[in-house]
Amino acid sequence: MGKQTDIRVIGTSLYFLPVRTRVPLKFGAETLDSVTCARACLRVVDKYGRIAEGWGETPLSVQWAWPSKASIEYRQQGMEKFCVLLAEAWSKHDFMGHPIEIGSDFVEYVLPSSLRQINSNGNGSGEKMPWLAALVCCSMFDIAMHDAYGNLHQRPIYETYTAEFMNRDLSDFMAPANGCNNPFHQKYPRDILSSDSNTELCAWHLVGGLDLLEASEMAGGEPNDGYPVVLTDWIKQDQLKCLKVKLRGNHSDWDFERMARVGKIAIASGVDWLSADFNCTVTDCDYVNSILDRFRKEHPRIYGMILYVEQPFPYDLAANQIDVHSLSSSKPLFLDESAHDWKMLKMGRGLGWTGVALKTCKTQTSAILSFCWAKTHGMGIMVQDLTNPMLAQIPHVLLAARVGTLMGVETNGMQFYPDASRIEAEVHPGLYRRRNGKVSLSTVRGPGFGYRIHEIKRELPSPSAEFMDSNILMA
Repeated sequence: MGKQTDIRVIGTSLYFLPVRTRVPLKFGAETLDSVTCARACLRVVDKYGRIAEGWGETPLSVQWAWPSKASIEYRQQGMEKFCVLLAEAWSKHDFMGHPIEIGSDFVEYVLPSSLRQINSNGNGSGEKMPWLAALVCCSMFDIAMHDAYGNLHQRPIYETYTAEFMNRDLSDFMAPANGCNNPFHQKYPRDILSSDSNTELCAWHLVGGLDLLEASEMAGGEPNDGYPVVLTDWIKQDQLKCLKVKLRGNHSDWDFERMARVGKIAIASGVDWLSADFNCTVTDCDYVNSILDRFRKEHPRIYGMILYVEQPFPYDLAANQIDVHSLSSSKPLFLDESAHDWKMLKMGRGLGWTGVALKTCKTQTSAILSFCWAKTHGMGIMVQDLTNPMLAQIPHVLLAARVGTLMGVETNGMQFYPDASRIEAEVHPGLYRRRNGKVSLSTVRGPGFGYRIHEIKRELPSPSAEFMDSNILMA
């Protein structure tokens, strides 16, 4: 029968917002200098015919979501077309329930068929959109659905992840690693999420592969826009305590020297923690182990500052089942690009991975369910950025505040396109500038994700797609 609080989606609107970076951001073998943010508005209806709307947004970061030798233009156009296809699919998805139930069923049943549909209509290049890119395209609709549900019931969305609102407990969505004594029976996300929502979080600054570290590296063509350009100035201005260092993963001497230089700057500047991101280009644990061993011997303090290592190995975990116990016994090892769902976490945990880096760009639903599986199985938690500007920043940081991360949250939109979020920053200043090494959620309040959307005076372009179910009444 379901609950009286159940909803279904009846309409979608899709917007594309182009953004240019002020400095380039290197992703593996590619460099990002612009991005299109996809923003969705979803309308939902309950059994009484009450209608509410919600909002979601994510950058369509093709270099991260769809690494390939195909042109960026081809991949960008492919992801935008897929967003339009999904806007229609979401408007026709007639399942009724709680957002986690609707979102889970959509990802399991509708998203795969939609991906097959767009991949069968390719341009003959043989280049097919991967599952990660499909999740990114799906994420803003899923986020908007959660927001709409909270708005309809006038509750912050995290208050609704309970037996009061959900029809199905966690055992309906996932199974434990050992297959017996199911710890998810009669458990709901709110039972596992942190009971307290932190209003301030330590901010991780991204040190990209092309980022300048010191003023002596400046060549004269850097932006003169009032924001820092070199790492030392960022640390001083924002009083940073945590640095995530992008490495190559295919040049051990370069990676060691880069990490050593950043580490020395960190020590001199009062930074506490480092993390190492090898960009998914490593294929052998010995590569990372040898670098860590060098740090242990030559720079023991820097070695001690490395809090965790982020996914060094290829995206496709199933096709690259590398035993990583030798690495994770040295430093915590976190899945990121491979961490699509609990099944990937189960596989990764069996191979020796000890943590997961969650991202809202893989859908809010998947982030919540993955967190519940990981936390129950003793895995460490981080929340990683997709260089989120504008609305995308709010669910991202809110997730970190509710899951109890190892240390704060990665947040770097203010490094690469700070002006893109000027309008949102008028309402939520603490989310778009880091002060005392932290970001603040003190202004996030109210139902849904607490956007306070009606106070944000952003003018949107005409929708790139709109779909509405003509029958909005439910039996």
